[in-house]
Amino acid sequence: MPTYTAPTKDMQFVLHDVLKVSESTIPGYADLEADFTSAVLEEAGKLTSEVLAPLNAVGDKEGCRLENGVVYTPKGFKEAFEKIKEGGWTGLDMPEQYGGQNMPYVLGSAVGEMFSASNQALTMYQGLTHGAASAILAHGTDEQKDKYLPNMVSCEWTGTMNLTEPHCGTDLGLMRSKAAPQADGSYKVSGQKIFISSGEHDMAENIIHLVLAKIEGGPEGIKGVSLFIVPKFNVNDDGTLGTRNGATVGSIEEKMGIHGNSTCVMNYDEATGYLLGEEHKGMRAMFTMMNEARLGVGMQGLAAADVAYQNAVTYANDRLQGRAVTGAQAPDKPADPLIVHPDIRRSLMEQKSFIEAARAFILWGATMIDASHRADDKDADGLVSLLTPVIKGFLTDVGYDMTVKAQQVYGGHGYIEEWGMSQFTRDARIAMIYEGANGVQALDLVGRKLAQDGGKHVMAFFDLVKSFAKDNAGKAEAFDKDFIEPLKAASKDLQAAGMYFMQNGMKNPNHALAGSNDFMHMFGHVCLGLMWAMMAKASTEALANGTSDATFHETKLATGRFYMARQLPATALHLTRIQTGADTVMALDAANF
Repeated sequence: MPTYTAPTKDMQFVLHDVLKVSESTIPGYADLEADFTSAVLEEAGKLTSEVLAPLNAVGDKEGCRLENGVVYTPKGFKEAFEKIKEGGWTGLDMPEQYGGQNMPYVLGSAVGEMFSASNQALTMYQGLTHGAASAILAHGTDEQKDKYLPNMVSCEWTGTMNLTEPHCGTDLGLMRSKAAPQADGSYKVSGQKIFISSGEHDMAENIIHLVLAKIEGGPEGIKGVSLFIVPKFNVNDDGTLGTRNGATVGSIEEKMGIHGNSTCVMNYDEATGYLLGEEHKGMRAMFTMMNEARLGVGMQGLAAADVAYQNAVTYANDRLQGRAVTGAQAPDKPADPLIVHPDIRRSLMEQKSFIEAARAFILWGATMIDASHRADDKDADGLVSLLTPVIKGFLTDVGYDMTVKAQQVYGGHGYIEEWGMSQFTRDARIAMIYEGANGVQALDLVGRKLAQDGGKHVMAFFDLVKSFAKDNAGKAEAFDKDFIEPLKAASKDLQAAGMYFMQNGMKNPNHALAGSNDFMHMFGHVCLGLMWAMMAKASTEALANGTSDATFHETKLATGRFYMARQLPATALHLTRIQTGADTVMALDAANF
């Protein structure tokens, strides 16, 4: 059975050596001293490795079952969920006013990676609740916040987001769910939603559904969509649970992965609902959830890659196969371990170099969210908005690829269920699809985010890379050669791609959109290249200052050199593809496919 060890040491390195969180002026960051974050991360690591990880395979094998309108979660899930709640992990970064601990989002993100890596399906129950609570916090009335948030922050009640219908996924303007106004100010919500994660289960007293629907008589299309709070059980004025609402589960989906999470068809039959935010502004309110969810899904890509990699490394060290071409490395054994072979090392280095940079990328992005929310930093908000589709799309695309590489290290055993590697691949696959399929993320990046606020935020990103390169060049020839020059070259490729879109996209939008996936991946590589340059700077300084852990920092530098030399040059390939335009992509008539 696979195991999981929380990467607390690497997280501490990113938080304190690279991002220097405790030195930041962001409100709340002064409390993030190394001893404090270490205590939180170590405790979370213990829970995830000892309690959640052993249940991951159980959830995969047993799945959820629907009996007489009740969804039962896999054996051990309820008890583990209680331990999560008892530890206060569900409200780590939520306001104290509603029972949370008000810690910065960056610390919550580090903890979230451990939870997702150890048991993605179980973690989704609290993850969706956090997103729903955030939407109510941002758009709800004081009465709604007081009524729902305390129990949602504690996960006594859980939450969901209901967007998709059988006939519409990305194009939500086609939805048919309706909301009829009532004399008391409530609405009767009717319709069917599909693919609703955590839609029904046995681990909470109540489930608070956030449901998109159209108010009768409103505008057509997406401009007529509103968001409603629809509880499973109606909540009385005194906070006690009342009658069962008209929100029921029709079935649970048979899925490729995340079997331990109940993905439901939800039927709303004149269910009592309450408007969240303004009429016909449902997408604005829902996107509070969506942006948070997309960052969380990007984290899932990283988390799946990490747990798969950890087990692949163990297997590569234990499994004896063949001899090293340069001579036996374990002459006392019948064969050398797999890890002596260059192709195995290439695969493991691709995984390791991606994972460590992706972790830094996620935490860097989380600091921007904290700056936006805690310090009202508009520039940080704009930059993280630009980077959200990159975090979600690139990290899940590549994260999935890394689970496949980890599975491949096992050879035939990776294809056998008892080894557990296929679960990581199957579970990771959904992250490329939900919360906006990755093709849509790429379209959003190129079609909306690049030009947002007159291109201010993408220019800020380029200036950030340029400033880092300028400020850190010339101090050491090896650092310039290994990190600064590759980063500058990749950034120039990214700028050239943006220029191509500007020059050709207005005349024919297909020229831009046909290159959107390549651009998203190119942008992702540049971001990870920047992360590696930042980490390499920190490790170089640590070594120069006589660190007591030279091996850690030397390993960090070697891993970074691999990424800059072997992975980052992919930007040139992506640029070449982009500059071919849309003609070859759009050449065939639909009938000729």
